Amino acid sequence: MSTAAHREQPEQQAGRAQLSLGIAAARNLATTTKTVPQMQGISSRWLLRTLPWVEVKGGTYRVNRRLVYEVGDGRVTFVQDGAAVRVVPAELGELPLLRGFADGAALRALAERCRQQEFAPGQVIAERGGPVDHVYLIAHGKVEKAGAGPYGEETRRGILTGGGFFGAQALADEPGTWEFTARAMTACTVLALPRAAYEDVASRHEQLRAHVRHRRAEATRPRNKRGEADIALASGHTGEPVLPDTFVDYELAPREYELSVAQTVLRVHSRVADLYNEPMDQVEQQLRLTIEALRERQESELVNNPEFGLLHNADHSQRISTHSGPPTPDDMDELLSMRRGTKAFFAHPRAVSAFARECNKRGLSFDSADVGGHAVPAWRGVPILPCGKIPVSEQGTSAILAMRLGEAEQGVVGLRQTGIPDEYEPGLNVRFMGINDQALISYLVSTYYSAAVLVPDALGVLENVEVFHTPS
Repeated sequence: MSTAAHREQPEQQAGRAQLSLGIAAARNLATTTKTVPQMQGISSRWLLRTLPWVEVKGGTYRVNRRLVYEVGDGRVTFVQDGAAVRVVPAELGELPLLRGFADGAALRALAERCRQQEFAPGQVIAERGGPVDHVYLIAHGKVEKAGAGPYGEETRRGILTGGGFFGAQALADEPGTWEFTARAMTACTVLALPRAAYEDVASRHEQLRAHVRHRRAEATRPRNKRGEADIALASGHTGEPVLPDTFVDYELAPREYELSVAQTVLRVHSRVADLYNEPMDQVEQQLRLTIEALRERQESELVNNPEFGLLHNADHSQRISTHSGPPTPDDMDELLSMRRGTKAFFAHPRAVSAFARECNKRGLSFDSADVGGHAVPAWRGVPILPCGKIPVSEQGTSAILAMRLGEAEQGVVGLRQTGIPDEYEPGLNVRFMGINDQALISYLVSTYYSAAVLVPDALGVLENVEVFHTPS
């Protein structure tokens, strides 16, 4: 039929009696085809799918390690009042020689002696070969450590960002000289504690002097490159020399991880549960969506929880910053080189996109890896798995995690307990709580979980990853 005929047909039928049942009325007798309730908040949850899960029957998981002497190489926290920045006094305990020192008066005195300094990009903060006479605390910005290569050329030895510090040896008996040049890469705000100021405060606080003497003595104990108490061995000898005797020392207070919980109470009216269960079970669908939300919260907690979350539990020696801002192949290679047997990268999808842009600029392409039947991008054969729970700051920075996995590899493991009462899924149970006077049926839905990093180098973090696209 022509288009003109289509336009004329409604006008011709306007005054004519209806000859058949209309669509609107017919639908009253029809059964619609329905989907189960849909939910936008469901993600791929690669972290939950990839972590090897360890059974924690007692609800607590203890990680025993060899004794480590080198501690306190952490991050310092600051408070800001307008343009003025102050270090939190207790945070000075992150300096190796002040680790564990709890005299608040002495720490406050040291914090008050810190002087704020501003450095422009490219300005030298400390010169290689000069005396180490200050402890520098970085409140804001990026600082590069530049040393000399084997042929006299300048090499980059690392990058420090907000919360980092250098020059802690200024508190030692013989501070020595700077082994590198510290140079501001961006505008930097730095707090400087002069050695003379420390000596003045120490002269007034005997506890501070005694603590630093004790820490200096600890620093002389034999240790390996990881800071662990050394195991005396002999090799390459002939004849019958006296062999060294030794023992393996353990941490006296190993860390224990208690299972965390995410819970909610699901309520369903008994009338709904009784009458409206065809073709879909209402209670089952309510439970399905509630469990999806709990699993999403579980993955978010595994990444962000301040007690056991992976972002907070990465050792500071395993944290590096990007060299230029966006994640580059050089950054990923450096992150990869910091541990053996890296099994997976985890990154926010925007960070993956930012890395792809940097690869495109260099004419490089991703590898591909098969993970559970899914083809995912990879770098050097290590899959890069998306994790939207890794936050992106308002300034457009995020982080990329690199992990070795499993107990046998001394890696990262997930913790849970299965076989719990009224278990609905592994580590998750649904318990009937009764019916109240308003005929509401209540179910307690709980999931128990945690995560543990067995040795520090099992988890690495690439920080300050800029994900916003900057037009070139």
